[in-house]
Amino acid sequence: MYPFGTPTVTAAPGFDPVTDAKALRKAMKGFGTDEDALINVICRRTNEQRQMIAREYKTNFGKDLIEDIKSETSGNFENLLVSLMTPIVDFYAQELHDAMAGMGTDEDVLIEVLGSMSNYEIHTIKFAYEKMYGQSLENRLISETSGNFKRLLVSLSVGGRDESGVTDPVAAQNDARELLKAGELMVGTDESTFNMVLCQRNYAQIRLICEEYQRMTGHTLEKAIKKEFSGDIMEGLLAIISVVCNKTEYFASLLKKSMAGIGTNDRQLIRLVVTRCEIDLADIKTTFERLYGKSLKSWIKGDTSGHYKHALYALIGEERSS
Repeated sequence: MYPFGTPTVTAAPGFDPVTDAKALRKAMKGFGTDEDALINVICRRTNEQRQMIAREYKTNFGKDLIEDIKSETSGNFENLLVSLMTPIVDFYAQELHDAMAGMGTDEDVLIEVLGSMSNYEIHTIKFAYEKMYGQSLENRLISETSGNFKRLLVSLSVGGRDESGVTDPVAAQNDARELLKAGELMVGTDESTFNMVLCQRNYAQIRLICEEYQRMTGHTLEKAIKKEFSGDIMEGLLAIISVVCNKTEYFASLLKKSMAGIGTNDRQLIRLVVTRCEIDLADIKTTFERLYGKSLKSWIKGDTSGHYKHALYALIGEERSS
């Protein structure tokens, strides 16, 4: 059923968008808001079902569901519900846009989104981005980033990776040798070789290249990248290898990062939960507990509160607790 992963949010059986639309209207009508009713509908439907509910809501009540949610809720709870109600492709486009808006750029978002997408997903997001912001994603990346990191992002944003899954051991040896020559065996680093190999080769082939590299040098390609690169380009290259070699560990580490230390990066936490819950969040949850010795639920409990916390519980497939 789910060849690529186990989701925590699946299509609700016996789904009726009109009934759901009425339930949401009732939850927000008059004085006060029934937040639990909002959670029960919005957090227990797929994005596709939510879009159908939004259409019925407008058809039946002449009101925009997202606008009503914004006027009836606040804070992170509001941000989470609005994110869930946004068509997923538009949501990704918005996250990329906001990562580059204003002062400074949130490189982590660019790496996370562009480094973990299939060609089809990248093309779909690029189309949505241009429609929403009147500018191509590539041009925006070029104007907001620089140097080797810019080249890496532009390469990823092309969405031209080989996706055949066909592996070639001889080619993997050659690529491993080229990476070695471009990095550890020369003074300075030839970034373009790393860029080319990690943005073009299919995932299975990259895994083979990593094995070959370790066989030749006695250490991992990641270790070589940490030695040869620094800053955003290093993070970007490491993210690609991490996504390729163990996607669930990559996303588990990002979830931990969003909640580790003082304060919570709620925007990151919301994005990760919203974008992975229909794909592989159950697997990420299992990996999270294995890596960090505590459940994802317990981390969320420690870092969030109120309706926001209960909505996250629903999305990660956990029962609510006090």
